[in-house]
Amino acid sequence: MAIKSFRGKIAHEGIDTITLHTNTGSTGYKISKFELMGISPGSDSVEHVAKIYTIPQTSATTAIDFSDPTVIGAIFLTQSSGAGYAYEVITFDNMIFNQDIYITHKDNGPGGKGVNYHIELEQVKLDLNENTVATLKDIRNIASQ
Repeated sequence: MAIKSFRGKIAHEGIDTITLHTNTGSTGYKISKFELMGISPGSDSVEHVAKIYTIPQTSATTAIDFSDPTVIGAIFLTQSSGAGYAYEVITFDNMIFNQDIYITHKDNGPGGKGVNYHIELEQVKLDLNENTVATLKDIRNIASQ
């Protein structure tokens, strides 16, 4: 199916919402790409941590916990001014969701810089059973938080 692309700039300790929900819930999504790029690549010292969640978040942290079923992707990007960088991305591309997703970002480096992000989601047509399962997972995860 089609690929939907989302991009933006998120502040230090920011939370963005990607609106995906529909009235019928018959369109699901899987993450196919999640990327970060610094606002001033090569000139800033940064330690960006960005995560994608399936439920709303109240704060952005640098802690990554893959035992949390609401985390569907995480990135760590570190760069020293004028030096090299390290980049690690993990996405759970087997997770299908049909509701909004939430991106958090925190820069653990000096100065608390913002970052640019790019996300590509693959659209998946859901039958009634898959639609119900995806929606119920989101409701259960929201209730357990």
